[in-house]
Amino acid sequence: MNASRDAVAAFRREYRTNHIGPHYRGIAHACFTFGIGLSVIAYAVVALQDVRALEWLAVPLTFLYANLSEYFGHRGPMHHPRRGLQLVYERHAGQHHRFFTSDCMALEGVPDLKVVLFPVVMISFFLLCFALPVGLLLGWLASPNVAWLFIATAVAYFLNYEALHLIYHLPESSVLGRLPVVGKLRRLHQLHHDPRLMAHYNFNITYPIGDLLFGTLWRGRDSSRSGGGPGSVDAPTRNNS
Repeated sequence: MNASRDAVAAFRREYRTNHIGPHYRGIAHACFTFGIGLSVIAYAVVALQDVRALEWLAVPLTFLYANLSEYFGHRGPMHHPRRGLQLVYERHAGQHHRFFTSDCMALEGVPDLKVVLFPVVMISFFLLCFALPVGLLLGWLASPNVAWLFIATAVAYFLNYEALHLIYHLPESSVLGRLPVVGKLRRLHQLHHDPRLMAHYNFNITYPIGDLLFGTLWRGRDSSRSGGGPGSVDAPTRNNS
């Protein structure tokens, strides 16, 4: 346990020195993420006109699509190297999972937000190369209302992802971290950060729909039975990835 914590502490010092520059502002990063996202959602909602009952189906369908995209994106390139996506793998499995382990989940200061929040360039990529083109396609194939509902729901899901992921990496004693539902979701993510489990279980960051559908949900066992502390898990055996 102490050796593991020492390794995390050493990596955090190295990461902060090499990857978090003196001009990085975590609060500005968070404000940009949520400010841009909320602005896009507001614009999309205002653009809606006389939404028909069938068009509202775009909301749950987009939610499910976003959840499965989150699942497969996390299970795939974030934890298994893919040609052309090595940077995604390195940033997530090679950095995020070394900065945060199941025994050391909490960030230690505002600059550590850089290890939790998506980079600004990735947010711009998501909006310009994913939400906008799909929205335009849906507007052409279905209706403008379906397009705006897709954009609003997709961006709201992304902000929900960022907010929950941030809460998971706040101190466990934080007010938000102690909310009943959030606490259960945080526990699933904490289990995912166990090095033995991270490539095999609990890939949903938000709600474990994909994990339930594809058999990768792991709730853990009582740590007292394995003699471990609060971050300990009794890891299952899994041969496939």
